[in-house]
Amino acid sequence: MKIPQEISQIIEKLQSANFEAFAVGGCVRDLLRNVKPKDWDIATSAKPNQIQKIFPKSFYENTFGTVTVQTGSQDDSLKDVEITTYRVETEYSDKRHPDRVSFTENLKEDLARRDFTINAMGLKPVDGKLEIVDPFNGQEDLNSKLIRAVGNPEERFSEDALRLLRAIRFAITLQLEIEKETFAAIKKLAGNLARVSRERVRDELIKIVMSPDAEKGIYLLQESGLLEYIIPELVEGVGVEQNKHHVFTVFDHNVKSLGYSAKSNDPLHIRLAVLLHDVAKPRTKRGKSPDATFYGHDIVGASMTQKILTRLKFPNKIVDQAAHLVRNHLFVYDIGKVTEAGVRRLLKRVGKENFQDLLKLRMAERLGSGVPKARPYRLRHLEFMADKVSHDPLSTKMLKINGHDLIEKLKLTPGPKIGAIMDVLLAEVLKDPKKNTKSFLLEKAQKLIDEDLSQLRNRAKDTVSEKEKEREEEIKKKYHV
Repeated sequence: MKIPQEISQIIEKLQSANFEAFAVGGCVRDLLRNVKPKDWDIATSAKPNQIQKIFPKSFYENTFGTVTVQTGSQDDSLKDVEITTYRVETEYSDKRHPDRVSFTENLKEDLARRDFTINAMGLKPVDGKLEIVDPFNGQEDLNSKLIRAVGNPEERFSEDALRLLRAIRFAITLQLEIEKETFAAIKKLAGNLARVSRERVRDELIKIVMSPDAEKGIYLLQESGLLEYIIPELVEGVGVEQNKHHVFTVFDHNVKSLGYSAKSNDPLHIRLAVLLHDVAKPRTKRGKSPDATFYGHDIVGASMTQKILTRLKFPNKIVDQAAHLVRNHLFVYDIGKVTEAGVRRLLKRVGKENFQDLLKLRMAERLGSGVPKARPYRLRHLEFMADKVSHDPLSTKMLKINGHDLIEKLKLTPGPKIGAIMDVLLAEVLKDPKKNTKSFLLEKAQKLIDEDLSQLRNRAKDTVSEKEKEREEEIKKKYHV
């Protein structure tokens, strides 16, 4: 372990002024895990006004005793370092913020107010070595891969209900298990999460959904009872069996699909769409399994997705993207039955810019259904067809001149010969794109004026057809079809 020079200097300056000072919280935990901390926090016995005297380049804009020191470091994680006076806190009437903060001279009292033992350690350099203060056995829990509340877990969670969600997030992002009594307290006090702002809940949910172990995170939220206060619509799918095409319940299918989306490192809007793509199935289910139907669950699901994500204060762009994918996730594609025109209609409805996102949702959904292949031949063939119809057609519109130029520059009379000449010019450009200049094309057109019309057309037709076949073969190879 090594403390950055900027942090060592801050601690040493505070100590030189006869104050205690320790790096505390997540940065100590990350150092012990051999992970670079994302930010640094220092706790000290110095009061805010005393801290500012020692560090003139600082600002103090809160009532919690935290002074932000500007170090001038080139490292973003070290540019602004928060230094907080040792403190103790009174009751949390709103289940989020302390009613009153009091300063103390005791580091242990300060650490005792923190959420989990792995975040309740202090560290400072002493004679070239590092001294760790660990009154609640955080190192032992870290080595045992446990999330354990500091002291009485019910008291800790009653103070700040967001800690209920943070416990789940730490468990999956740090690859830890939640200690038995701590998890029991989460289940008992899950309802307190309803008093936390939706923005705070959303931020923690994003971290869970965007983690590599997102699937486990959602299962933990459901098992703990917290999901009921975040996305209760998802919980409606627990135990709801589907039809003969599915081996998992609605809830399990949604969550397992998210797991595959996470493994594919999909962006947030796709993961949210994957998690919610079948959220409406419990409400649209008709009949009994294995012959149940879920007609319209894509339409109802899109509406539900819009409401869920709006309620959780997601940005409008994310809400619209996810709802749009849910609305279109049921597209059907049968090789040999769906024409190029049908694929064009699909692209128009979905939007070319959203097509790959829709395929990613479909691949995650397939694996979440228990099938062995995410990208079968049928899906690859659809990609090929979409790519094929997305290319601009090989037409005379690609040329740097048009029929009007031939009439004006070469004094030709409007008629079928102009079209034939343009077709031959297109064939020339397809063979050598460098020839697509106005001067060359006009010069070439002048030489074609006296040639036979039918010969011109046949020559052009053969070349264009050959080039179209070449392009199609290239696209086929791209998708292995």
